[in-house]
Amino acid sequence: MNTSSSDPETTGLAAARSAWRALQGRWSALALRERRLLALAAAVLGAYGLWALAIAPAWRTLDKAPAQLDAQQRQLQQMQLLARETLALRSVAPVPLDQAQAALGAATERLGPPNKLSLQGDRALLRFSGLSAAQLAAWLAEARAGARARVIEASLTMSGPGVYDGSLTLALGGSP
Repeated sequence: MNTSSSDPETTGLAAARSAWRALQGRWSALALRERRLLALAAAVLGAYGLWALAIAPAWRTLDKAPAQLDAQQRQLQQMQLLARETLALRSVAPVPLDQAQAALGAATERLGPPNKLSLQGDRALLRFSGLSAAQLAAWLAEARAGARARVIEASLTMSGPGVYDGSLTLALGGSP
């Protein structure tokens, strides 16, 4: 086994010891007042480092936590509401196809003349023009409640502020 003095680990350790001895020598050469000032400066830098790296980030996290918790609680309540609504909708008996088509026809008639509903088996296509967001939302709610229809494809274009043109393809009853 050949051990030489040029081993990197040994050389590094020797250099560190040598540097430490030189530092101790310089420290001893300083006056008492200078050593106290350097110790105070080191303590101030250490306290700042502790604050910047450990305390301040934790403090910011604690400041933000209540707002984030409230937002997550609201999101959880909304998801629970949607889950209850989903269960309620699943428990409702499906609407017969002819009744669903009649409900969609009546809802579309209330929208007015430029809007047309085309029925093909268990699918319905609504082409609309100039509907406000509120009208469209009301029609969709009525389609969901009265016909148990689900939107499977939507094409919307904003033709003005809050006014939409486009088409909706819906699945009626228990169809996928």
